[in-house]
Amino acid sequence: MSFTRTSGILLHITSLPGPFGIGTLGKSAFEFVDFLVKSGQKLWQVYPLGPTGYGDSPYQCFSAFAGNPLLIDLEKLVDENLLHKNDLNYTVQFSDDIVDFGHVINAKMPILRLAFKNFKTKSSTLDNIKFKNFCNDNKEWLLDYALFMSIKSHFGGKSWTEWDKEIKFREEKALSKYRTLLADEIEYQEFIQYIFFKQWAELKSYANQNYIKIIGDIPIFVAFDSADAWANPDLFLFDQDRKPIQVAGVPPDYFSETGQLWGNPLYDWGKLEKDNFSWWIKRIKSNLNISDIIRIDHFRGFAGYWAVPAGESTAINGKWVLAPGQKLFEAIEKNLGILPIIAEDLGEITPDVIELRDNFNFPGMKILQFAFDSKEESDYLPHTYNSNSVVYTGTHDNDTILGWYRTACTEDKEYASKYLNTTLTEKNVAWEFVREAWASNAVIALAPLQDILGLGSEARINTPGVAAGNWQWRFKTGTLTDELAKQLYDITKIYYR
Repeated sequence: MSFTRTSGILLHITSLPGPFGIGTLGKSAFEFVDFLVKSGQKLWQVYPLGPTGYGDSPYQCFSAFAGNPLLIDLEKLVDENLLHKNDLNYTVQFSDDIVDFGHVINAKMPILRLAFKNFKTKSSTLDNIKFKNFCNDNKEWLLDYALFMSIKSHFGGKSWTEWDKEIKFREEKALSKYRTLLADEIEYQEFIQYIFFKQWAELKSYANQNYIKIIGDIPIFVAFDSADAWANPDLFLFDQDRKPIQVAGVPPDYFSETGQLWGNPLYDWGKLEKDNFSWWIKRIKSNLNISDIIRIDHFRGFAGYWAVPAGESTAINGKWVLAPGQKLFEAIEKNLGILPIIAEDLGEITPDVIELRDNFNFPGMKILQFAFDSKEESDYLPHTYNSNSVVYTGTHDNDTILGWYRTACTEDKEYASKYLNTTLTEKNVAWEFVREAWASNAVIALAPLQDILGLGSEARINTPGVAAGNWQWRFKTGTLTDELAKQLYDITKIYYR
């Protein structure tokens, strides 16, 4: 699919300001859309929106289809008479700078349950019909997800592999038993998804009405402890006890000398192909319902993926295994048409990855922060970009531009200054990178909000290979000034984005 020359900002919902410890789909999200409009942007890229598990990573979710309850805005529920404003009087004091996920979960979940109780007793006939329609329209994934989360709660949050044998293996009598035993909890889980997608639809509609498109994000793999793996074990490389035979990762690279051991279960591509990739088609369709454009994370895994034997402590001892990406995307295109997809083609890229990407005309990614290695030639330098590219100053896996500058060697700083034809300093480096990205030939230019704001490593949102302390950064109310909007608007117009 051909894209129009545009630009935008990368910002996850959790990073928005607000009074309840985490960014939500409420007022601050709508105000961020207003900032995008004032600054001349046309794109808002978010991270995956699913319910996060251990480590709070949006790339490790309990479902590839569900929404994250923590992103639900409580003030909207007050407006809908599902809560009273006094219900929002938290005893916990939240930080304005970071998300403390534990505190947020402990404070927010009881209030969401109260909203569910009020819905059951106070909702109108029309509201009940809308809820039932949502459940029916999404039953292909919602039934298993709501049951999964309910059983998980019943077993104290344990992974599904630690549940009683009969429900772990989805025996029909056990499924029937738990659907009856946990009926109210299942309905609660369905209600939470109904509210999430209702609020998301309102936000996306507001963005689209203001000519802002949403770029969503699809991780190639699903979490092992997920409704997807529990409900569809035949789609994954599991042994007879439903333990992974091999797991996902990447070999040693720029980010880690021992590679990255993600631990996600790997697909049984043979089984998927026999079913004409129906699960993947449903997944893409679901994401297109909530996004205008989708970025597929770790695109190279559709040509070949790094398979690590289960039980390894690092990703070093993996091997490359071919994947049927060509057949997959042909099936997706046949069923859904030509799609607005961005391919995250970073890492160890081989000719087969490039061929797969180009066969479907998917734009690849360029990371400007990778460009300035004074010791070797780089295809991340802007003069090498073809127009069918998406340039980022950095991504969620990078330090901020200012953070990079503060730790870069003198030779790299000098090379960047010469290339950008300016004297770089801590004060201007982030903005010069933004300007260079916007000026480039890439059809789409994006920058994390942290780089637009010129922040340092304290604002880094994720460090690959580090288990704790990620995904926490937030910005404060009042940060997005009219002056900043004008500055971004001006360079956006200069470079015709």
